[in-house]
Amino acid sequence: MTEAISFPTTEDFESLLNETLNEDTGFEGAVVRGTVLSIENEFAIVDIGLKAEGRVPLREFGRAEGEQVQIGDEVEVFVDRIENANGEAILSREKARREEAWEQLEKACEADERVDGVIFGRVKGGFTVDLSGAVAFLPGSQVDVRPIRDVTPLMNISQPFQILKMDRKRGNIVVSRRAVLEEKRAEQRAELMSNLTEGNVVEGVVKNITDYGAFVDLGGIDGLLHVTDMSWRRINDPKEVLTVGETIKVQIIRINPETHRISLGMKQLESDPWEGVEAKYPIGSKFTGRVTNITDYGAFIEMESGVEGLVHVSEMSWVKKNIHPNKIVSPSEEVEVMVLEVDQDKRRISLGLKQCVENPWLAFSDKYPVGTEIEGEIKNITEFGLFIGLDQDVDGMVHMSDLDWDKSGEDALADYKKGDVVKAVVLDIDGEKERISLGIKQLSSDPFANVMNKKKGQTVQATVTEVTENGLEVSLGDSGITAFIRRSDLSRDRNEQRPERFSVGDTVDAQITQIDKSSRKLSLSIKALEISEEKQAVAQYGSSDSGASLGDILGAALNKDDE
Repeated sequence: MTEAISFPTTEDFESLLNETLNEDTGFEGAVVRGTVLSIENEFAIVDIGLKAEGRVPLREFGRAEGEQVQIGDEVEVFVDRIENANGEAILSREKARREEAWEQLEKACEADERVDGVIFGRVKGGFTVDLSGAVAFLPGSQVDVRPIRDVTPLMNISQPFQILKMDRKRGNIVVSRRAVLEEKRAEQRAELMSNLTEGNVVEGVVKNITDYGAFVDLGGIDGLLHVTDMSWRRINDPKEVLTVGETIKVQIIRINPETHRISLGMKQLESDPWEGVEAKYPIGSKFTGRVTNITDYGAFIEMESGVEGLVHVSEMSWVKKNIHPNKIVSPSEEVEVMVLEVDQDKRRISLGLKQCVENPWLAFSDKYPVGTEIEGEIKNITEFGLFIGLDQDVDGMVHMSDLDWDKSGEDALADYKKGDVVKAVVLDIDGEKERISLGIKQLSSDPFANVMNKKKGQTVQATVTEVTENGLEVSLGDSGITAFIRRSDLSRDRNEQRPERFSVGDTVDAQITQIDKSSRKLSLSIKALEISEEKQAVAQYGSSDSGASLGDILGAALNKDDE
């Protein structure tokens, strides 16, 4: 019986092929070099050796710029599988290019080198970049040093990128175009900085305008032109003098080599208007200026372009106190001012507005000298007196001690209310301190003045105005002066020291025992008067030692008076 002949199957051939190749030389998943045997129907037939052939679409060769394939060419392909159902190897030129690109990219990443790529698509959060076959992700924040709205001009052109991160297992590559631009920008800045020196005059283009100044492009490096360095005159808004895109001349004021910050100036190219300002504006001279700025503490007045002075709020009005400057002057208003002080080194000029009009305090003193009787309305009442409105919009003050001869403090103030029209006497005028002292009680004579002429021990006649348990309230004639006689001073005789013996309206004689000028009070005593009269009688008509009684002595004195 003839023995059957068995032919090897595809699986047997693959097993035999794997046996002839160790793990390091296996085809599947590797890039191998093959030869193009023929080109058929948009496919290139490639022989990879070991009697293994495969088809590679011609379009995969055309993806690489300038790459064309011909019969007999040696090409590198990626082996997906050794044999498919048709007995052919599954090959890919595109995957081979990708594997080759990964190897090159890994070397570039390790060496921190730039790689060329092409932005070809958009994805969420950024863009896709072709790096010679490998696809990388370009985040939107890494496209440029500044946010850009339209990236169309950057697409489909070859340009350098910096690899930020690679993960071959996951197939992830992250690249940055911004890092390349920043490095190039830093190189340009360093080169420009080396060519710039403080004091140089250069041209630049205004790139951006802010509230505090403008950024000027000096040809790859930016400088800041602060608003205070744009002009010698005050500028409230930089847009008043500059526009974006405008080419201007500036002077380099300061260069910080550490931060690479450059400060620029425009006004430095013009003559300084503050030169010789002391001679132009002598102290005491008057000039007309324009109000440029109003603050809580005063107003700035432009004397000429670039030269401003300050009128402090205290120098604005003679009479308007504690009022905001905008209630006195308005922006852009032309005003006359007097130069009070000039400091050229500190660029300060102190001006006065009120000095250009008549001082109402001095005018008042000329019109109403001390002792003049005036009339005015009570503008305000405070705990220490009254403020009365007078001519020239000035106020005078009546201290509470000058309201009434007898009343004092709150008792005197209680007689007045705001809005009352009162008369007063000018007591004192201080033009420098802007004070006028008035008096109301001085309109009448001091009733205590007559008492001041009297002496201690003098006898006076008084009328009882009130009877109290402790003594008598009495009044001295029509003077209005009141006094008090204590219970113990009502009589020498203790039995007669009774206040109820007296009635309101009774007239009594008493002796002055004390005069208090500060408190304007008198102390009287009937008892002291009786003792004084007794001494006089004894001295004149006899002595108690001679045996005569006091009654006999007083009787004899009375009889003599009758004769």
